[in-house]
Amino acid sequence: MPLEADRVYNFNPGPGTMPVDVLKEVQAEFLNFNGSGESIVEISHRAPQYAAVHAQAKADIKELMGLGDDYEVLFMTGGASTQFALLPLNFATKEHPGSYVLSGSFAEKCYKEGQHLGLAEIVASSKETGYHHVPQQDELKIDPNAAYVHVCYNNTIYGTEYHYVPDTKGVPLFADMSSDMLSRPVDFKKFDFIYAGVQKNLGPAGVTLVIAKKALLEKSPESLPTMFRYNTFLKKDSLYNTPPAFCIYFVGKVAAWLRKQGGLKVMAERNQKKAALLYAAIDNSNGFYRGHADKESRSFMNVTFRLPSEELEKKFVAEAAEQKLCGVKGHRSVGGMRASIYNAMPYEGVELLADFMEKFRKANA
Repeated sequence: MPLEADRVYNFNPGPGTMPVDVLKEVQAEFLNFNGSGESIVEISHRAPQYAAVHAQAKADIKELMGLGDDYEVLFMTGGASTQFALLPLNFATKEHPGSYVLSGSFAEKCYKEGQHLGLAEIVASSKETGYHHVPQQDELKIDPNAAYVHVCYNNTIYGTEYHYVPDTKGVPLFADMSSDMLSRPVDFKKFDFIYAGVQKNLGPAGVTLVIAKKALLEKSPESLPTMFRYNTFLKKDSLYNTPPAFCIYFVGKVAAWLRKQGGLKVMAERNQKKAALLYAAIDNSNGFYRGHADKESRSFMNVTFRLPSEELEKKFVAEAAEQKLCGVKGHRSVGGMRASIYNAMPYEGVELLADFMEKFRKANA
């Protein structure tokens, strides 16, 4: 698909690039949604027009994930960072703490929220080796007394991703999937609780997607404030108060777009093909580009690498932008480059970046 004349290839990690078809569809019906004479941002969240949007978004998400009626979809706010605190508040106790696998910055932040409440323990960590890999099954020291085991499935800053579903020996498995949600088929039924800030791969910032077993969501302590309890959102279909309706509407559009593309199997094939281009450019550079992630943990969503010097890295970012390849600067905590190649990033954009990488290497090695 050729690039729109006035757009760039957006490799930012989040807010990330969105499907152009969805952007155009939203644009076309923004002033008059479904013949209502109102914008989607003006329609009451109690109105039947919005109710249909809400229900369809939930149905499409569950269908894409292959989940049944024992799971529920919630739409919440506060980003994944709020979930970091809500999880231990709702599910952990001193006797049954949350167990955390540390694989990157956000996994660590999630653990620290539980630690702040005195309700967290570390079950495995790759921090000591610079977060170059996600802990593998044999590294997990499962506490059978834990309330849950929490993993961050894709680590945007370090460019690592889980390529297996951890066996938690019967302990509920929780996952932050903010940056690879609905990017590939996963046996989602092995997870008890999944959440994702949608602004990386599924929509605009403002809504947090939660998909969890109903039986788990029902267990929120009544001692918590109303809006801190998952069962509040469960009982009221995420409509206890005014939800981020526009964001939910947009997520629903993306879910429908994913279905039209052929579902998660097709997306996985596309994403693996895109990632292979960039990893080949790194591996075949004679050391000019140095990937951060160990090969068995490489992310299909965020490709991270360094150049021989910070001066060259600054030059790389500037010259890439001149070619409409934007947002490739790495996170400030690790430096280097980061190319986020989410579902909506077309193959042509990644192909151009890989070609630019080769030309830049030849000109600067």
